[in-house]
Amino acid sequence: MASYTPVRAFARSLHHLPRRRLQAPQQCLAQRRRAATYTSPHQAAQISIIQTAVDPNSDRYRDNAASMRELTQRLTTLHAEAAKGGTDKARQKHVDRGKMLVRDRVTALVDSGTSFLELSALAGHALYPGEDVPGGGMLTGIGTIEGVMCMIIANDSTVKGGSYYPITIRKHTRAQEIAQQNRLPCIYLVDSGGANLPHQKDVFPDRDHFGRLFYNQARMSSVGIPQISVVMGSCTAGGAYVPSMSDESIIVDKQGTVFLAGPPLVKAATGEEVSAEDLGGGRLHSEISGVTDYLAVDDAHALVLARRCISNLNYPTAPNSDIRPNWSEPIYDPEELGGIVGTNLKQAIPMHEVIVRIVDDSHFSEFKPSYGSTLITGFATIYGHPVGIIANNGILFSESSLKGAHFIELCCQRNIPLIFLQNISGFMVGQDAEKGGIAKNGAKLVTAVACADVPKFTVIVGSSAGAGNYGMCGRAYSPRFLWTWPSAKTSVMGPEQLTSVMEAVGKKVDTGLRDRIERESEALFSTARLWDDGIIPPSHTRRVLGMGLQAAMGGSVEKKETKFGVFRM
Repeated sequence: MASYTPVRAFARSLHHLPRRRLQAPQQCLAQRRRAATYTSPHQAAQISIIQTAVDPNSDRYRDNAASMRELTQRLTTLHAEAAKGGTDKARQKHVDRGKMLVRDRVTALVDSGTSFLELSALAGHALYPGEDVPGGGMLTGIGTIEGVMCMIIANDSTVKGGSYYPITIRKHTRAQEIAQQNRLPCIYLVDSGGANLPHQKDVFPDRDHFGRLFYNQARMSSVGIPQISVVMGSCTAGGAYVPSMSDESIIVDKQGTVFLAGPPLVKAATGEEVSAEDLGGGRLHSEISGVTDYLAVDDAHALVLARRCISNLNYPTAPNSDIRPNWSEPIYDPEELGGIVGTNLKQAIPMHEVIVRIVDDSHFSEFKPSYGSTLITGFATIYGHPVGIIANNGILFSESSLKGAHFIELCCQRNIPLIFLQNISGFMVGQDAEKGGIAKNGAKLVTAVACADVPKFTVIVGSSAGAGNYGMCGRAYSPRFLWTWPSAKTSVMGPEQLTSVMEAVGKKVDTGLRDRIERESEALFSTARLWDDGIIPPSHTRRVLGMGLQAAMGGSVEKKETKFGVFRM
């Protein structure tokens, strides 16, 4: 984190685990040849290595790699711009007040040499016409503090004074949801003017609006998930409940303020004239009101105090003992994924090639490989964490749906996390499919996904369309994390299918509608609205999943027994 710069904003969150030397292709081939006659206890692992068919010198590979590189570079630029936060003038004004920029605050907070997994970095992109809200006005992510993995939720006051737009609230509550699911302590770096008043109808009254932030705090604290706040600027109106409802609170002297109503509103309501410092400054709340527990002299001191609070939590810092301590990098280079996949989703994605570039030592023990083969299921490990992988290799038929439900039951019984790799156009349709019970068999897969009470992770690597999104653990099925690749598309159906369906019922589709559907299915459109937790380059998938698994499995985890609903037979 110490080397974080805006230029690295796209990739920063992805360098979180040490790299190990990849074996040369010649070594891989020799290893496979030995596997045919190998009789040691490691034979089971050897037969799980899948031979690659990728040719990095082919024209298709080179074209795919070039198109993915171009798209990734565009997203890198957008991430770098969003990482800057507000305008140059706003940032300079912030620094002139003696305050640290939000990313510098996070740099100082997390342990040196560890990583910060940023979430939803492009939230709010092009979302409000005429208004630029980089990152949704907030920085959220997972970092290690005093050896404890924590959720960090930090306002960026250089963006619209840190006020809460609708997307800011969604980003804040999504971070709290992840913290609650994974039992991660929450650290709030507060520097906000509260709700953005011009958008008040979309930020105030509904269930998941501003009030939900404090509801979530209370609920998490009640089940032993620590809540720590650091008031580093304004903390006004409803926002005053962030430190007030935290387990411990820190405030920066002559900089942080906490009050339900600021000086202008106090004067209007009571006629009383009072300065912000006298109304809700650090000394008042640390020495008189008791709203805050510690008084810091500046941002740096406040962050040291926050680290001390974490060190006193008596919270788990080591991985679970049942996780294997040793692991190896994939035999096949994850950097090849861009050339394998490309950006043309009309090309089939060879999912076995994707899997063996994500899992440890490229070992994948496939389950039911000859049955329902349009769905790939099997066991592997990622950074030593056992996982069950479910990946699309075509459309979902009854057989593949039943296979997926069976595999999910196995993983739930064994308490193995599930990873879904989505490239799905939907379930099979037609007379034969309906006679074969595709509706009830597809429902079995959807039920299994919905009820599975093991950690679930989803990566949309290609298409995510229709009910296939449900069967493969889309956003509505509460995966712990959901990431998308740059070329991924999410929609009920693509523009071509939409045109065919509407023409079949006698309605004409104009170019404008087709273009809108195409634009609304793109990954950038999705991530701006928090339909995912961020866009990641394909080559970083393993590392991002590794940190997600570490967050889900390495902390104060409550193991749950899965109880499935009724499966229609």
